[in-house]
Amino acid sequence: MSSIDIRPYTLDDYNELLLIQKEAFPPPFPEELWWSRAHIEAHAATFPEGGMIAFYNGAPAGSATSLITTLHEGSHTWDEVADHGYIRGTHDPNGDTLYGIDVCVRPDYRGRGVASALYEQRKQLVRGLGLARYVAGCRIPGYREWADRLSPGQYMQEVAAGRIHDLVLSFMLRQGLTAVQPLPGYVEDDESHNYAVLVEWRNPDVNR
Repeated sequence: MSSIDIRPYTLDDYNELLLIQKEAFPPPFPEELWWSRAHIEAHAATFPEGGMIAFYNGAPAGSATSLITTLHEGSHTWDEVADHGYIRGTHDPNGDTLYGIDVCVRPDYRGRGVASALYEQRKQLVRGLGLARYVAGCRIPGYREWADRLSPGQYMQEVAAGRIHDLVLSFMLRQGLTAVQPLPGYVEDDESHNYAVLVEWRNPDVNR
């Protein structure tokens, strides 16, 4: 029987985290964008509950990183909300929102419920901390096929309605998240035309 175990990661997990990143984001993905030891050290020191590593039958299979913030109206980039990946300058323990800045799963463990388990763990963290919601900037890699016909907002609506399937956004919606708005210039991403979609899950204990 298969088992998925998730716990907070520490700097001692760096080799396993790097393995996950290398396999989840192989070349031509730039190596300098993988988490460094300094990133992991900052995550564990700043918000240890937000850094999660998942093991599938004892093997490192996936990871996720988040911080707490309060979002205001308007747009933002990944660098702005994530403090360029270090989270020290943007994590606010008094905020109302858990913001996910990273999720990755090794290819051999995809389709086995690892990513879903990480999202469920994030929801439990939101409820445990009494936060209002969980949000993330979601890639829309399928947009490259529709960019000449649809605006990012129209594409988001078509995916949300189930008329277009997007590899990432459709998965996020299946996790119970809702598409809120497009985020222009979120991160350099040719497939998504540098857009992301802000997705959120509201805590039913707070938003009744």
